[in-house]
Amino acid sequence: MQRQGSGGNTAVVVRVTGFVLLVAHLLFVAWAGLLPRDVAWVTAPNTVPLAGLRADLALGPAEAARQIAGGLLLLAPLGVLLPMCEGRLDVSRWGSLTRTTAAGALVSLALELLQTAVPGQVVDVDSVLLNTLGVALAHLLVVPAARTRLRRRGTSSSGRGPGRGRVVIGKDPDQGRTPRIPRVPIAR
Repeated sequence: MQRQGSGGNTAVVVRVTGFVLLVAHLLFVAWAGLLPRDVAWVTAPNTVPLAGLRADLALGPAEAARQIAGGLLLLAPLGVLLPMCEGRLDVSRWGSLTRTTAAGALVSLALELLQTAVPGQVVDVDSVLLNTLGVALAHLLVVPAARTRLRRRGTSSSGRGPGRGRVVIGKDPDQGRTPRIPRVPIAR
């Protein structure tokens, strides 16, 4: 008997793979973001939204593209890895996007706050904005298509053919309905 919501072997493999990749990515981000820098001087913290992006754009298009792409790509894998760890196929697209983006924003904020204790690192509100936007874009570009593909794969492997029926994780469609037991009142 399968546990409710487990989805079989495929779901377990997706969840475990997602969790291992998530831990590896977070370790990389912690290493890259919390590495002390030997600098002669440190810039002031940027607490004004979009001020750092304006400064990057003033440096020229090539440097601005490099800085902005770095901010977008640092936490972007979380947009895919967090839903993989959840492992559910039948979820609201907007709910999943909201949960994933909020978690990405919290991870980015935690990273920025931890950087205050690292020599040579300063807080930058634009980093939080770019990291969060990167998580949301990665989620929008990959997760809905991947879930659709996995749903179709699960439907076609159940013998119904592609596009027929719907996948209900945790239930065997050949078993039928669960019997209902009538409630018996307690004697007094």
